[in-house]
Amino acid sequence: MEQKILSLNIGRPNLHVWKGKTENSAIAKKGIEEVLLTKNGFIGDYVANREFHGGPERAVCLYPYEHYWQWEQEFNQTLCNPAFGENISVENMLEENVYIGDTFTLGDAIIQVSQGRIPCSTISKHNRVDSLLRRIVETGYTGYFFRVLQEGTITKNSKLTLIDRKQEKFSVLKGNQLMFHDRKNREAIEEFLEIKELAEVWREKFLRMLEN
Repeated sequence: MEQKILSLNIGRPNLHVWKGKTENSAIAKKGIEEVLLTKNGFIGDYVANREFHGGPERAVCLYPYEHYWQWEQEFNQTLCNPAFGENISVENMLEENVYIGDTFTLGDAIIQVSQGRIPCSTISKHNRVDSLLRRIVETGYTGYFFRVLQEGTITKNSKLTLIDRKQEKFSVLKGNQLMFHDRKNREAIEEFLEIKELAEVWREKFLRMLEN
């Protein structure tokens, strides 16, 4: 698996007016030519809502480019990349084909898939499609996050190359299905928790599911 990234984006929080309410968000990222990726994320990239974004286990956000076509067809609306606040867009790396713990080179850096993305209402507000968040959760087409194992420089022409796959049972999509739709599947959750590469925030959420 080797794919060229289609966009490289960073951004800072800004005030946005959505439906008459002012909110602070960094979803409106801009394309760049080159950037340094550190353990905490891209230099110059910031988050406003730390519940859903940021931190060493969510240092890089990827959104599969194929979903743009689906949402544009479904909602009869053009979406301007990056529409989902992602750092990188890539083809042929759908949630169903990428697994928790997958490790990739990206430019000079090495990154590892840590969790699926738990989307928030900002996605719907930013794109002015009220039902977009609901559809993302229903489908599991959330995109996903990486931790950084080795820091390095990334350019807009960099490629993602798979160098290690830890397991082949729990794709990002299967993890999303457990998170959003199959929360009482105790056996599957217990097995999912055995993946040591799973982000700690997801581990904590699934442990609470088991307790409840």
